Amino acid sequence: MKRILIAPSRYQQGKDMLHELGAAIETYGTKALIVASDDDLKRMDNELNAAKAKQKFDAVYGNFGGECTHIEIKRLREVAKEEACDVIIGLGGGKALDTAKAISHFEKLPVIVIPTIASTDAPCSSLAVIYTENGEFDEYMFFTKNPDLVLVDSSVIAKAPVRFLVAGMGDALSTYFEARACEKSFADNIPGGKSTKAAVAIATLCYETLLEDSTKAKAACEGNVVTTALENIIEANILLSGLGFESSGLAAAHAVHNGLTAIEETHHYYHGEKVAFGVLVQLVLENASSEELERVISYNRSVGLPTTLKDLGISEVTPEKVKAIAKLACAEGETIYNMPFKVTEEDVCAAIVSADNLGGM
Repeated sequence: MKRILIAPSRYQQGKDMLHELGAAIETYGTKALIVASDDDLKRMDNELNAAKAKQKFDAVYGNFGGECTHIEIKRLREVAKEEACDVIIGLGGGKALDTAKAISHFEKLPVIVIPTIASTDAPCSSLAVIYTENGEFDEYMFFTKNPDLVLVDSSVIAKAPVRFLVAGMGDALSTYFEARACEKSFADNIPGGKSTKAAVAIATLCYETLLEDSTKAKAACEGNVVTTALENIIEANILLSGLGFESSGLAAAHAVHNGLTAIEETHHYYHGEKVAFGVLVQLVLENASSEELERVISYNRSVGLPTTLKDLGISEVTPEKVKAIAKLACAEGETIYNMPFKVTEEDVCAAIVSADNLGGM
Protein backbone atom coordinates (compact mmCIF):
# COMPACT_ATOMS: atom_id res chain seq x y z
CA MET A 1 0.00 0.00 0.00
CA LYS A 2 1.55 3.30 -1.04
CA ARG A 3 0.66 6.65 0.51
CA ILE A 4 0.86 9.74 -1.70
CA LEU A 5 0.54 13.44 -0.87
CA ILE A 6 0.69 16.04 -3.64
CA ALA A 7 0.68 19.85 -3.53
CA PRO A 8 1.51 22.92 -5.62
CA SER A 9 5.21 23.70 -5.87
CA ARG A 10 4.72 27.06 -4.14
CA TYR A 11 1.83 28.85 -2.37
CA GLN A 12 1.87 32.57 -1.53
CA GLN A 13 -0.97 34.42 0.21
CA GLY A 14 -1.24 37.95 1.58
CA LYS A 15 -2.28 41.54 0.97
CA ASP A 16 -1.26 42.99 -2.42
CA MET A 17 0.36 39.69 -3.43
CA LEU A 18 -0.69 40.29 -7.06
CA HIS A 19 1.87 43.10 -7.21
CA GLU A 20 4.51 40.34 -7.22
CA LEU A 21 3.28 38.97 -10.58
CA GLY A 22 6.18 40.37 -12.65
CA ALA A 23 8.76 38.62 -10.48
CA ALA A 24 6.72 35.42 -10.63
CA ILE A 25 6.56 35.45 -14.43
CA GLU A 26 10.30 36.09 -14.64
CA THR A 27 10.86 32.81 -12.78
CA TYR A 28 9.36 30.87 -15.68
CA GLY A 29 9.96 33.00 -18.80
CA THR A 30 9.19 36.32 -20.42
CA LYS A 31 5.78 36.00 -22.12
CA ALA A 32 2.57 34.87 -20.43
CA LEU A 33 -0.84 33.83 -21.73
CA ILE A 34 -3.42 35.16 -19.28
CA VAL A 35 -6.60 33.06 -19.17
CA ALA A 36 -9.23 35.38 -17.71
CA SER A 37 -12.65 36.69 -18.63
CA ASP A 38 -13.03 40.30 -19.73
CA ASP A 39 -14.95 41.04 -16.51
CA ASP A 40 -12.14 39.69 -14.32
CA LEU A 41 -9.53 41.64 -16.28
CA LYS A 42 -11.49 44.85 -15.79
CA ARG A 43 -11.87 44.12 -12.08
CA MET A 44 -8.12 43.47 -11.76
CA ASP A 45 -7.01 46.40 -13.92
CA ASN A 46 -5.59 48.46 -11.02
CA GLU A 47 -3.77 45.46 -9.53
CA LEU A 48 -2.29 44.43 -12.90
CA ASN A 49 -1.12 47.99 -13.58
CA ALA A 50 0.46 48.10 -10.11
CA ALA A 51 2.23 44.82 -10.85
CA LYS A 52 3.53 46.12 -14.19
CA ALA A 53 4.70 49.34 -12.51
CA LYS A 54 6.71 47.26 -10.05
CA GLN A 55 8.16 44.95 -12.72
CA LYS A 56 7.26 44.94 -16.42
CA PHE A 57 6.08 41.76 -18.13
CA ASP A 58 4.79 40.72 -21.56
CA ALA A 59 1.27 39.28 -21.57
CA VAL A 60 -1.22 37.93 -24.15
CA TYR A 61 -4.88 37.99 -23.15
CA GLY A 62 -6.93 34.93 -24.09
CA ASN A 63 -10.48 36.35 -23.58
CA PHE A 64 -11.69 33.30 -21.65
CA GLY A 65 -15.28 32.47 -22.63
CA GLY A 66 -16.49 31.46 -19.17
CA GLU A 67 -16.79 27.66 -19.40
CA CYS A 68 -13.99 25.10 -19.01
CA THR A 69 -14.84 22.98 -22.04
CA HIS A 70 -12.78 20.88 -24.43
CA ILE A 71 -13.47 23.43 -27.18
CA GLU A 72 -12.25 26.37 -25.07
CA ILE A 73 -9.10 24.52 -23.99
CA LYS A 74 -8.28 23.67 -27.61
CA ARG A 75 -8.81 27.30 -28.72
CA LEU A 76 -6.53 28.71 -26.04
CA ARG A 77 -3.84 26.08 -26.69
CA GLU A 78 -3.64 27.45 -30.23
CA VAL A 79 -3.28 30.99 -28.87
CA ALA A 80 -0.42 29.90 -26.61
CA LYS A 81 1.39 28.26 -29.53
CA GLU A 82 0.83 31.10 -32.01
CA GLU A 83 2.04 33.70 -29.49
CA ALA A 84 4.98 31.55 -28.31
CA CYS A 85 4.02 31.96 -24.67
CA ASP A 86 6.29 30.31 -22.13
CA VAL A 87 4.05 30.46 -19.06
CA ILE A 88 0.27 30.16 -18.59
CA ILE A 89 -1.57 32.28 -16.02
CA GLY A 90 -5.08 31.47 -14.86
CA LEU A 91 -6.76 34.49 -13.27
CA GLY A 92 -10.31 34.49 -11.94
CA GLY A 93 -12.66 31.78 -10.69
CA GLY A 94 -12.36 28.00 -10.79
CA LYS A 95 -13.29 27.54 -14.45
CA ALA A 96 -10.61 29.98 -15.70
CA LEU A 97 -8.03 28.37 -13.42
CA ASP A 98 -8.96 24.85 -14.55
CA THR A 99 -8.71 25.92 -18.18
CA ALA A 100 -5.24 27.39 -17.57
CA LYS A 101 -4.09 24.17 -15.89
CA ALA A 102 -5.35 22.12 -18.85
CA ILE A 103 -3.48 24.32 -21.35
CA SER A 104 -0.34 24.04 -19.22
CA HIS A 105 -0.67 20.25 -19.16
CA PHE A 106 -1.08 19.80 -22.92
CA GLU A 107 1.50 22.41 -23.91
CA LYS A 108 3.96 21.33 -21.20
CA LEU A 109 4.33 24.87 -19.88
CA PRO A 110 4.48 26.11 -16.27
CA VAL A 111 1.26 27.53 -14.83
CA ILE A 112 0.66 30.31 -12.31
CA VAL A 113 -2.78 30.21 -10.70
CA ILE A 114 -4.28 33.45 -9.35
CA PRO A 115 -7.73 33.03 -7.80
CA THR A 116 -9.63 36.31 -7.51
CA ILE A 117 -12.31 34.64 -5.41
CA ALA A 118 -12.07 31.92 -2.75
CA SER A 119 -15.09 29.97 -3.97
CA THR A 120 -13.47 26.54 -4.51
CA ASP A 121 -10.35 24.53 -3.71
CA ALA A 122 -9.53 24.23 -7.42
CA PRO A 123 -6.46 26.53 -7.40
CA CYS A 124 -4.08 24.05 -5.73
CA SER A 125 -5.26 20.88 -7.43
CA SER A 126 -3.82 18.84 -10.28
CA LEU A 127 -7.19 18.32 -11.95
CA ALA A 128 -9.83 20.26 -13.85
CA VAL A 129 -13.60 19.89 -13.96
CA ILE A 130 -14.71 19.84 -17.59
CA TYR A 131 -18.23 20.98 -18.48
CA THR A 132 -20.33 20.63 -21.60
CA GLU A 133 -21.25 23.65 -23.71
CA ASN A 134 -24.60 23.58 -21.85
CA GLY A 135 -22.91 23.88 -18.44
CA GLU A 136 -23.46 20.28 -17.32
CA PHE A 137 -20.70 18.27 -15.66
CA ASP A 138 -18.76 16.31 -18.29
CA GLU A 139 -15.67 14.74 -16.68
CA TYR A 140 -12.68 15.22 -14.42
CA MET A 141 -9.38 15.79 -16.25
CA PHE A 142 -6.28 14.71 -14.32
CA PHE A 143 -2.79 16.17 -14.78
CA THR A 144 0.69 14.91 -13.95
CA LYS A 145 1.54 17.83 -11.65
CA ASN A 146 0.02 20.55 -9.50
CA PRO A 147 0.38 24.26 -10.33
CA ASP A 148 3.88 25.68 -10.21
CA LEU A 149 2.69 28.69 -8.22
CA VAL A 150 -0.58 29.62 -6.49
CA LEU A 151 -0.65 33.38 -5.87
CA VAL A 152 -3.48 34.57 -3.59
CA ASP A 153 -4.05 38.29 -3.02
CA SER A 154 -6.13 38.60 0.15
CA SER A 155 -7.02 42.22 -0.66
CA VAL A 156 -8.61 41.04 -3.92
CA ILE A 157 -10.56 38.24 -2.20
CA ALA A 158 -11.85 40.72 0.40
CA LYS A 159 -13.31 42.96 -2.31
CA ALA A 160 -15.10 40.13 -4.16
CA PRO A 161 -18.80 39.46 -3.53
CA VAL A 162 -19.15 37.64 -0.21
CA ARG A 163 -21.26 34.90 -1.81
CA PHE A 164 -18.09 33.55 -3.46
CA LEU A 165 -16.30 33.24 -0.11
CA VAL A 166 -19.33 31.47 1.38
CA ALA A 167 -19.49 29.08 -1.57
CA GLY A 168 -15.82 28.27 -0.92
CA MET A 169 -16.74 27.41 2.66
CA GLY A 170 -19.28 24.93 1.24
CA ASP A 171 -16.65 23.28 -0.93
CA ALA A 172 -14.19 23.19 1.98
CA LEU A 173 -16.87 21.79 4.30
CA SER A 174 -16.94 18.56 2.30
CA THR A 175 -13.18 17.96 2.60
CA TYR A 176 -13.18 16.52 6.12
CA PHE A 177 -16.24 14.30 5.60
CA GLU A 178 -15.08 12.94 2.25
CA ALA A 179 -11.55 12.37 3.61
CA ARG A 180 -13.04 10.49 6.55
CA ALA A 181 -15.12 8.29 4.24
CA CYS A 182 -12.15 7.55 1.97
CA GLU A 183 -9.92 6.69 4.92
CA LYS A 184 -12.53 4.19 6.18
CA SER A 185 -12.90 2.56 2.77
CA PHE A 186 -9.16 2.65 1.92
CA ALA A 187 -10.17 4.37 -1.31
CA ASP A 188 -7.52 5.74 -3.61
CA ASN A 189 -6.89 9.47 -3.48
CA ILE A 190 -6.57 11.62 -6.62
CA PRO A 191 -2.92 10.63 -7.42
CA GLY A 192 -3.78 6.95 -7.00
CA GLY A 193 -2.40 6.25 -3.53
CA LYS A 194 -3.82 6.10 -0.02
CA SER A 195 -4.20 8.99 2.40
CA THR A 196 -1.25 10.05 4.49
CA LYS A 197 -1.77 11.00 8.12
CA ALA A 198 -0.75 14.51 7.08
CA ALA A 199 -3.58 14.74 4.51
CA VAL A 200 -6.20 13.59 7.01
CA ALA A 201 -4.84 16.07 9.58
CA ILE A 202 -5.05 18.87 6.99
CA ALA A 203 -8.68 17.94 6.20
CA THR A 204 -9.52 17.97 9.92
CA LEU A 205 -7.81 21.35 10.39
CA CYS A 206 -9.82 22.66 7.43
CA TYR A 207 -13.11 21.71 9.15
CA GLU A 208 -12.01 23.13 12.52
CA THR A 209 -10.98 26.40 10.88
CA LEU A 210 -14.35 26.71 9.16
CA LEU A 211 -16.23 26.21 12.43
CA GLU A 212 -14.00 28.75 14.22
CA ASP A 213 -13.61 31.57 11.71
CA SER A 214 -16.34 31.47 9.04
CA THR A 215 -18.79 34.00 10.46
CA LYS A 216 -15.95 36.41 11.37
CA ALA A 217 -14.44 36.05 7.90
CA LYS A 218 -17.82 36.65 6.26
CA ALA A 219 -18.21 39.86 8.26
CA ALA A 220 -14.76 41.03 7.15
CA CYS A 221 -15.52 40.28 3.51
CA GLU A 222 -18.83 42.16 3.77
CA GLY A 223 -16.77 45.17 4.87
CA ASN A 224 -14.11 44.56 2.17
CA VAL A 225 -11.35 44.38 4.79
CA VAL A 226 -8.67 41.78 5.50
CA THR A 227 -8.60 40.33 9.01
CA THR A 228 -6.85 37.33 10.53
CA ALA A 229 -10.13 35.37 10.37
CA LEU A 230 -10.49 36.15 6.67
CA GLU A 231 -6.88 35.10 6.00
CA ASN A 232 -7.60 31.85 7.86
CA ILE A 233 -10.73 31.13 5.80
CA ILE A 234 -8.98 31.96 2.53
CA GLU A 235 -6.29 29.46 3.51
CA ALA A 236 -8.95 26.90 4.50
CA ASN A 237 -10.96 27.34 1.29
CA ILE A 238 -7.98 27.27 -1.08
CA LEU A 239 -4.95 25.54 0.50
CA LEU A 240 -6.23 23.26 3.28
CA SER A 241 -9.24 22.08 1.30
CA GLY A 242 -7.17 21.71 -1.87
CA LEU A 243 -4.51 19.57 -0.22
CA GLY A 244 -7.04 17.71 1.91
CA PHE A 245 -9.38 16.61 -0.85
CA GLU A 246 -6.71 15.80 -3.40
CA SER A 247 -4.53 13.71 -1.12
CA SER A 248 -7.44 12.07 0.73
CA GLY A 249 -10.07 11.64 -1.98
CA LEU A 250 -13.65 12.56 -2.82
CA ALA A 251 -16.79 10.63 -1.93
CA ALA A 252 -20.57 11.17 -1.97
CA ALA A 253 -20.77 14.95 -1.42
CA HIS A 254 -19.08 15.81 -4.72
CA ALA A 255 -20.94 13.04 -6.57
CA VAL A 256 -24.24 14.57 -5.41
CA HIS A 257 -22.98 17.95 -6.62
CA ASN A 258 -22.42 16.41 -10.03
CA GLY A 259 -25.87 14.85 -9.89
CA LEU A 260 -27.44 18.23 -9.14
CA THR A 261 -26.10 19.60 -12.42
CA ALA A 262 -28.72 17.44 -14.17
CA ILE A 263 -31.36 19.88 -12.93
CA GLU A 264 -31.43 23.12 -14.91
CA GLU A 265 -32.65 25.18 -11.93
CA THR A 266 -29.35 24.55 -10.12
CA HIS A 267 -27.14 25.89 -12.89
CA HIS A 268 -27.15 29.38 -11.42
CA TYR A 269 -25.78 28.13 -8.10
CA TYR A 270 -22.08 27.84 -7.33
CA HIS A 271 -20.12 24.61 -7.04
CA GLY A 272 -19.61 24.98 -3.27
CA GLU A 273 -23.29 25.72 -2.66
CA LYS A 274 -24.28 22.44 -4.29
CA VAL A 275 -21.46 20.57 -2.53
CA ALA A 276 -22.71 21.89 0.82
CA PHE A 277 -26.07 20.19 0.23
CA GLY A 278 -24.15 17.12 -0.96
CA VAL A 279 -22.48 16.97 2.47
CA LEU A 280 -25.90 16.65 4.10
CA VAL A 281 -26.82 13.84 1.69
CA GLN A 282 -23.54 12.05 2.46
CA LEU A 283 -24.16 12.34 6.21
CA VAL A 284 -27.64 10.83 5.77
CA LEU A 285 -26.14 7.99 3.70
CA GLU A 286 -23.68 7.35 6.54
CA ASN A 287 -26.46 7.58 9.15
CA ALA A 288 -24.30 10.15 10.94
CA SER A 289 -25.24 11.09 14.48
CA SER A 290 -28.02 13.62 15.02
CA GLU A 291 -25.50 15.85 16.77
CA GLU A 292 -23.18 15.91 13.75
CA LEU A 293 -26.04 16.50 11.31
CA GLU A 294 -27.39 19.35 13.42
CA ARG A 295 -23.91 20.89 13.68
CA VAL A 296 -23.49 20.92 9.90
CA ILE A 297 -27.02 22.18 9.21
CA SER A 298 -26.51 24.92 11.81
CA TYR A 299 -23.15 25.82 10.23
CA ASN A 300 -24.70 26.07 6.77
CA ARG A 301 -27.45 28.36 8.06
CA SER A 302 -24.97 30.53 10.00
CA VAL A 303 -23.10 31.48 6.82
CA GLY A 304 -25.95 31.22 4.31
CA LEU A 305 -25.20 27.89 2.63
CA PRO A 306 -28.09 25.75 1.27
CA THR A 307 -29.73 23.16 3.47
CA THR A 308 -32.61 22.24 1.12
CA LEU A 309 -33.20 21.69 -2.59
CA LYS A 310 -35.38 24.81 -2.57
CA ASP A 311 -32.29 26.77 -1.48
CA LEU A 312 -30.73 25.54 -4.75
CA GLY A 313 -33.58 26.83 -6.87
CA ILE A 314 -35.60 23.59 -7.08
CA SER A 315 -38.95 24.98 -5.95
CA GLU A 316 -40.88 21.86 -6.96
CA VAL A 317 -39.16 18.66 -5.80
CA THR A 318 -40.53 15.74 -7.82
CA PRO A 319 -39.56 12.04 -7.76
CA GLU A 320 -38.36 12.43 -11.36
CA LYS A 321 -35.92 15.22 -10.41
CA VAL A 322 -34.63 13.30 -7.39
CA LYS A 323 -34.09 10.23 -9.57
CA ALA A 324 -32.24 12.31 -12.17
CA ILE A 325 -29.88 13.66 -9.49
CA ALA A 326 -29.28 10.19 -8.06
CA LYS A 327 -28.72 8.63 -11.47
CA LEU A 328 -25.99 11.11 -12.38
CA ALA A 329 -24.49 10.94 -8.87
CA CYS A 330 -24.20 7.16 -9.30
CA ALA A 331 -22.79 7.23 -12.84
CA GLU A 332 -19.99 4.79 -13.61
CA GLY A 333 -16.68 5.97 -12.14
CA GLU A 334 -18.28 8.46 -9.76
CA THR A 335 -16.62 9.22 -6.42
CA ILE A 336 -19.73 8.05 -4.56
CA TYR A 337 -18.27 4.55 -4.85
CA ASN A 338 -15.47 5.65 -2.49
CA MET A 339 -17.99 5.44 0.37
CA PRO A 340 -17.13 2.63 2.83
CA PHE A 341 -20.30 0.68 1.95
CA LYS A 342 -22.33 -0.21 -1.15
CA VAL A 343 -24.40 2.69 -2.51
CA THR A 344 -27.30 2.37 -4.96
CA GLU A 345 -29.41 4.94 -6.80
CA GLU A 346 -32.30 4.00 -4.52
CA ASP A 347 -30.14 4.76 -1.44
CA VAL A 348 -29.19 8.15 -2.87
CA CYS A 349 -32.82 9.03 -3.71
CA ALA A 350 -33.81 8.27 -0.12
CA ALA A 351 -30.86 10.26 1.27
CA ILE A 352 -31.66 13.29 -0.91
CA VAL A 353 -35.30 13.34 0.24
CA SER A 354 -34.31 12.86 3.88
CA ALA A 355 -31.56 15.52 3.75
CA ASP A 356 -34.01 17.94 2.13
CA ASN A 357 -36.52 17.34 4.93
CA LEU A 358 -33.90 17.61 7.69
CA GLY A 359 -32.53 20.82 6.20
CA GLY A 360 -36.01 22.34 6.09
CA MET A 361 -36.91 21.56 9.71
